[in-house]
Formats: sequence, C-alpha cells, structure tokens
Amino acid sequence: MKTIAIEAMLEGRPIRHLVAQLIMGSGNFLRRDDAEHIDLMFDTFLRVGGNLIDTAHQYGRCERKIGEWIDRSGRRSELKILTKGAHHDDGEPGPRVNPKAITKDLLESLERLRTDHVELYALHRDDPSVEVAPIMEVLNEHLEAGRIHAIGASNWTHERIQEANDYAATHGLIGFTFNSPNLSLAKCRVPRWEGCVSAGRDMCEWHTRNQLPLLSWSSQAGGFFTGRFTPDVQDDAEMVKVYYTKDNWERYARADQLAQGKGVSRMQIALSYVLHQPFPTAALVGMETVDEVLSSAAGLMVTLTEHEVRWLDLLKGGEGDAE
Repeated sequence: MKTIAIEAMLEGRPIRHLVAQLIMGSGNFLRRDDAEHIDLMFDTFLRVGGNLIDTAHQYGRCERKIGEWIDRSGRRSELKILTKGAHHDDGEPGPRVNPKAITKDLLESLERLRTDHVELYALHRDDPSVEVAPIMEVLNEHLEAGRIHAIGASNWTHERIQEANDYAATHGLIGFTFNSPNLSLAKCRVPRWEGCVSAGRDMCEWHTRNQLPLLSWSSQAGGFFTGRFTPDVQDDAEMVKVYYTKDNWERYARADQLAQGKGVSRMQIALSYVLHQPFPTAALVGMETVDEVLSSAAGLMVTLTEHEVRWLDLLKGGEGDAE
C-alpha cells in the first residue's frame, strides 16, 4: 500500500511517520460489542497494508475498544494512532480550544487507548477567538514530553493553520505537519456537522503550494456514490441537505461512466479521486465489514490521470473540457 510521509518529532529529533493512504475510521465497527469481529477487522486492515486508525476523545467508546484490542493483540507497534481533542461538544460547554481542555482530552485519550503516546494528534475543532500562541505552546509541551509525535488540525481553515505555523516558525516551535478536513468528490453544500471544514479550491491550492499532507474524513461523501441515493430518494435528510446538488449528481454520473470503463465501482473512483490530488493525501474510510476493508484497499490500485481527476470535478482541463 502506498504511503505518505508526515513530519514528526521523537525524543527531540525529527522523524517521518509513513502513513498508508487508507486510514481506518473508528466510528463504525468499534461501536459493536463483538471482539471477534473487531479482531478480524484489525487483522485484515493490517494484512492489506493499513497502519493508521483515526479516533477522537469525543469517541470515548471507540478509544476504549482500541485500547482493549492493543492489550488483547500485543500489536501496538504495528498500528499508528491519530486521535483528536478539544471538540466543542465533549462533556462540558464549549468552545474548548484552550490549553486546559487540550491537555485534559489528550491525557484521558492516552489512558483509554492504553498507550503512552499517539503518533498523530489533531485539534478536532477551532475557536478563531483564541490566539494561536497558547495553542501551539501547549501542543509543543506535549510533543517535547513524547506524548504525541506530530500535530495537526481537523476542521481549521488553511488561513488559521498558516497563522499557527507562522507563529511556531518565529518562536522556535513545531508547527502543524498535517491537516484533516473533509475532501471528497461530492462537495458539501453546507457543513455536514457544525464547525466542520471542507477543502475547497482555495484550501487545495494552498496544499498544492506547500505540500502539507491532507488526511480526508468522509472521503467517500457518506456513501453518496454507493447507489443507495438518487435524486428521487429523499429519505435521508442529512444527505439531501449536504450533497444533493446538480453538480454532485453530474459528478456521480461521471464517476459511474469512468467506473464502468475501468471495471471498478463508483466508490473506488471516488476514493481514487481523493488520492490523486497534486499534494500528499490519505483517505479516512469508515469501514464496517471485512469486505469493505478489502474493497477500499483494492480502490487504492485504481489510477486516474490528471485529466480524469479534473473531468470528474467539472473543471477545465479535464477530458471533454467540461467548464
């Protein structure tokens, strides 16, 4: 499985974590009380070359299940962990993007995960009213202590990330070395959840300029390309509100056309789109079954040309020069 490199720190020296481009989401399969299924999911994911699971302090049950699996399997060294903290709605009134909440969430996450460190740590939400200085300083304290190896942002604008990294650069601190917004072929008309950020044109251009790795959540747009949804099927209010647009149905039709030509599924085309950006990317997929792990892993083998990517996205320069 192909990997991307994320710059990190370990015991005061720079290192690079190689992250497989398929990231396991923890929000689905770990909600089950079936240790045998959980073990099989981890075994399959690791066997196909995956090495990073995404979780969060807000997903308390999922963190505990990962910790139980670590103790049960003894395979902590094979799995990298990305957890997140400082979500506004997490057991106490928000917003919570401040040193006290960041430290509280991180220490509790480490206890639940039954580990003394996580390879990647991201802030789950932003509070633009808080200056970046105390945020970057407390994150660097945890980097220095070895509790985290790399820091990033989830659902921050690229302008705020740049502001934070500029502060870090001028104060001898480590900045964000990855970003985790939403990026998918189907574009969100409105944020899927309050405070969420999707990578639009400006953010993608920013990533292209600086080559900061992007780890996309909802990389397959909540299953928009599965076939369960059509313009006439209006029974899922969230999907209708977020994804039902004329442009997205055109992207769906083009994904279907390309999938038939390549002998793959629409979902695999949508996944491949995320992985064929002009900057390093990995896709977070909420896999629930072994078949979904295998199908997603197979999707990493699908190749797209630059013209095909632009065509799928209704951009000029794509096949047919659609815009």
